[in-house]
Amino acid sequence: MIHLLVLSFLNVAQSHAAARPNFVLLLADDLGIGDLGCYGNQTLRTPNIDRLAGGGVKFTQHLAASPLCTPSRAAFMTGRYPIRSGMASETQVGVFLFSASSGGLPTSEITFAKLLKDQGYSTALIGKWHLGTNCHNKTDFCHHPLSHGFDYFHGIPMTNLRDCQPGEGSVFTTGIRTVVFIPLQILAITLVTLAVLKALGLVHVPPMVFFCLLGLAAMILGLMVCFLHYFRPLNCFLMRNHEITQQPFSYDNLMRRLVADATQFIWRNADTPFLLVLSYLQVHTALFASQDFAGRSRHGLYGDAVEEMDWSVGQILNVLDELKLANNTLIYFSSDQGAHVEEVTAKGEVHGGSNGIYKGGKANNWEGGIRVPGILQWPGVIRAGLEIDEPTSNMDVFPTVATLAGAPLPEDRIIDGRDLMPLVQGETAHSDHEFLFHYCNFYLNAVRWHPRNSTSIWKAFFFTPKFSPEGANGCFSTHVCFCHGHSVRYHQPPLLFDIFKDPRERNPLSPTTEPRFQEILDAMQQAVARHTNTLKAVPNQLSLGNLVWKPWLQMCCSLSGLSCQCDREKQAKSASR
Repeated sequence: MIHLLVLSFLNVAQSHAAARPNFVLLLADDLGIGDLGCYGNQTLRTPNIDRLAGGGVKFTQHLAASPLCTPSRAAFMTGRYPIRSGMASETQVGVFLFSASSGGLPTSEITFAKLLKDQGYSTALIGKWHLGTNCHNKTDFCHHPLSHGFDYFHGIPMTNLRDCQPGEGSVFTTGIRTVVFIPLQILAITLVTLAVLKALGLVHVPPMVFFCLLGLAAMILGLMVCFLHYFRPLNCFLMRNHEITQQPFSYDNLMRRLVADATQFIWRNADTPFLLVLSYLQVHTALFASQDFAGRSRHGLYGDAVEEMDWSVGQILNVLDELKLANNTLIYFSSDQGAHVEEVTAKGEVHGGSNGIYKGGKANNWEGGIRVPGILQWPGVIRAGLEIDEPTSNMDVFPTVATLAGAPLPEDRIIDGRDLMPLVQGETAHSDHEFLFHYCNFYLNAVRWHPRNSTSIWKAFFFTPKFSPEGANGCFSTHVCFCHGHSVRYHQPPLLFDIFKDPRERNPLSPTTEPRFQEILDAMQQAVARHTNTLKAVPNQLSLGNLVWKPWLQMCCSLSGLSCQCDREKQAKSASR
């Protein structure tokens, strides 16, 4: 009798363990769907990501909830459209640019990390956060990962920018031209004109006027020099939990350092359920690769960075195999949005990736901006080699992870994501997403409709970005496409495509080419109306007031003014030897 009770207890324990898998969520930055071998690339070497896809399910219509970093990551973490949490900008700037901004993921939002922590999981985020840090002072950490359910954080609270790497230029070039060079030109013309008029004796100009104009020009130039000099140390730093460990951060072996920390986290938690989010800095510019990968690919520094990221995926798979955790671990791989096609240096080097056959890229809702890699692997649970061509979203990770961990979904808010397990396990043949809504920052840009029992996937655009120059596949004149005003072209009636037949979005439909044209648009407009009625007004986390630099929020690891220099990463490494 006792023997039977023990067996019964063990069976229950094993069943409970199997029902509570570990989770490893791998999120690339600006990686295009056309950059991976498993999605058709034949020149970049990605054997480990391809192995991941071959051992599980590959989604061919996996969609980012936004084509920009900050709102996309907010949607990923919460399972909700970013407009619901206030993480959608009404201005041209759609992401956080300064570490000392006050906006960020609100404390009222619930992340999957918070749900899993409540279920006893050890949780870690290693890499990029980009969802804010502080609210009112530089130590409240209200938006910090540790305030959103993560036990451990090691990475950058902001994002990787060209300005973080000396010699790689600046993302603020267009802004500097508008705010600095144009005023300087106006001042120069004014000075020359006044000088000529005075020399001709046509007007009397007091010397103080020239002095004031020259002083104003010097002040503008000085502010620009200070901004470019101090941006890197003030915004490009590594943190471990709440402590700054390297300011500014060094790119030397940066990927290896973060991956080593990720594998150590798995080792430390091999006997307990864990959630690891490895949020890559690559392949966002500034591009970087360690010495072992530099110059190895056929696509320059971008290809080197992709291949090093693939190596890191192999390191994670290897440690899971070594610890015999692979069969009880769900692995997800994706990108926060499509490749940034406008990333071309002044020397003509292409630093952006490939979106395959799809139009557009990062910052717009053409398929190239939102159709991203989507891979799930869980040996023994998800059939290997599965390919699903149904609309899925990065918001789906939230309910999938929560349900598998035994965490009840919040009932006080709308969760827009859908549990992926019924789809990947064959319990249903169709995605639960009959409609998906594509936002460009705050503005509803397009809607996608996949009718039940139909192969058609309708996509209607209410506006599209004006690509520049004419005929280009992006907004090269501004480096990124904007979402309103003169930067877009509005469509009435909406621009309609059948993505199933026309995935390249080349041939918009009309009443002549699609007999049900108006009926389809009417159904989509009704869905938009229902969706809009579910939205509630919330504080805009990306308002100008929340985006600007606030000196009292500036974190600095030293007391030497604004230079902010320290390297505790190096000290920690030396101490561990």
